[in-house]
Amino acid sequence: MFIPTTEKEKQEMLRTIGVRDFRDLFRNLPQNILYPKLKLPPRLTELELTREVEKQAARHPALLSFLGGGAYDHFIPAAVWVLAMRGEFVTAYTPYQAEASQGTLQAIYEFQSLICDLFSMDVCNASMYDGASSLAEAVLMALRHTGRNRVLYPRSLHPHSLQTVKTYLSELKEVELVEIPCPQGVLDLEALKKHLDNRVAAVVVQHPNFFGALEPMNELGDLVHGVGALLVASVNPASLGILSPPGEWGTVGAVPFPTVPGESTKVPMGPQGADIAVAEGQPLGLPLEYGGPYLGIMTCKESLLRKIPGRLCGMTVDRDGRRGFVLTLQAREQHIRREKATSNICTNEALCALAATIYMALLGPQGMRELGELNVQVAHDLAERLSKKKGYGLWFKSPFFNEFVLKTPIPAAQVQEKLLKKGILPGLPLGTFYPEMKNALLVCATETKTEEDLDNLIRALP
Repeated sequence: MFIPTTEKEKQEMLRTIGVRDFRDLFRNLPQNILYPKLKLPPRLTELELTREVEKQAARHPALLSFLGGGAYDHFIPAAVWVLAMRGEFVTAYTPYQAEASQGTLQAIYEFQSLICDLFSMDVCNASMYDGASSLAEAVLMALRHTGRNRVLYPRSLHPHSLQTVKTYLSELKEVELVEIPCPQGVLDLEALKKHLDNRVAAVVVQHPNFFGALEPMNELGDLVHGVGALLVASVNPASLGILSPPGEWGTVGAVPFPTVPGESTKVPMGPQGADIAVAEGQPLGLPLEYGGPYLGIMTCKESLLRKIPGRLCGMTVDRDGRRGFVLTLQAREQHIRREKATSNICTNEALCALAATIYMALLGPQGMRELGELNVQVAHDLAERLSKKKGYGLWFKSPFFNEFVLKTPIPAAQVQEKLLKKGILPGLPLGTFYPEMKNALLVCATETKTEEDLDNLIRALP
């Protein structure tokens, strides 16, 4: 809560510093800087200004976009940001004074609870900066917990996430990062087995991965835990309405990918799920806006509770029996010596976490399931139709969620250039990240794409 100063208090402050007026504080500034003459066009009424802005916007029509690769075009209910932008919520901070911040702390507690349910994990923090930094913090967490110094990751990990991890580890010279090949678009389990030993702190896997493919998470968990390492997973939260959540991988439950959207088969699986699961929360109600702001989601098993970075909001009762929300287990963070703290994060993404909370509450379990099913249906419909077009085909045969790698007859960058002239952004050319994949285009289709949109893309391809 902000309590402004009174006029009497302002005058007292001015007398204390020896000036009579606030303008005296700026008297040493040249007048041409203090009061510059701005070359502005004639002023407009609100109506005239609206017309002018619409006119300028019409010169640059929105592209029909099939771009994914970590940022996704999902429908956002209007209520999400109408509520999230209320004045009492507009902050990125986790409040320190519980007695004055019960509303914000309750919103954070609800965020943590909903994410734990969605991920089937025990603990969720109050949020991190974004998905990539969450993954980097998860790797540091695994290194601290195991005392080991080797981290394995697949070639299918998002290149930007990998670069962030490398940046975080750049001064830890003893830590070794080992890449595992993915010849079929998913992690090669046989190649992984050759590198698994008692030096491995963690195996990092993205599911769905950067190519959109679904990794063999159930088999993976048993292998990783067999050598005492931690399984660190980066997931797409929009997929968890139909895919098995990280906390249930390797347990008796739904298969990792339904054979028919809407159906789920019970099969026996292995014993454990992910130890740490992170995500980029952008698909949960955050718009595509020049690369941010985004939302880092971080969850873990209860055994790692005291190792997780970031704030934790808990629910308790006061001495009168009234429910209250507080920051708990704070000694993990800056309240102890910095070299013993679990991280240096302070400000987080509380506003984005609130938007994600509202989004999940509005959709509910059934809505999240329908969201996943729609994504599967639209993306698979597009993939099937594209694979029938002469010169095109699917690069990998692995199951996928809402994006896939399309093989193109000419370099994918050229395909993109041609279609941009037609107002279509067909996807992400992968040659930028993988030199051997110059003729590969990462195509994404979410629930926002209509049959007409798919038709327009297919017709426009060279």
